[in-house]
Amino acid sequence: MKRIFSIIVENEPGVLSRVANLFSARGFNIEELNVAPINDPNLSRMTLVTEGDDAVLEQIGKQLNKLIDTIKVTEYGDRPFVEREMVLIKMHTDSGTRAEVLRIVDIFRGKIVDVSPDSYTIEMTGDSGKIDAILHLLEPLGIKELARTGKVAMIREKK
Repeated sequence: MKRIFSIIVENEPGVLSRVANLFSARGFNIEELNVAPINDPNLSRMTLVTEGDDAVLEQIGKQLNKLIDTIKVTEYGDRPFVEREMVLIKMHTDSGTRAEVLRIVDIFRGKIVDVSPDSYTIEMTGDSGKIDAILHLLEPLGIKELARTGKVAMIREKK
């Protein structure tokens, strides 16, 4: 099963390398990774998606907590959370496909962020299902290039 970990770490050189080495040394795979500073400029949040059975996921959490630069590890598991990712999609367009691409982008509430005579660059933000759905519809129309951020996520607050 896939699991999301949110790891607050010290914002200094080598931290990402130590996390990656932890995974590679144990034969675990990082499926998605996103890292950026948070409201404290001395700290960063790593949002990491990995896959494994319950025992493997528990071991990953314990190993992440042991890293010297780790401040806090949150495993999302079955807790309710909000997730988003962003994708930039460069589409090949011509007079026959421009209208269809615009229609699909509008339906998904995406944005055209760059236009050239033979391409559109689209920005799309949403959960993974929404990103996968627009990519599925745009693929037959000619995706030239794709850049996808991976998930960022936060635990939902109690209502």
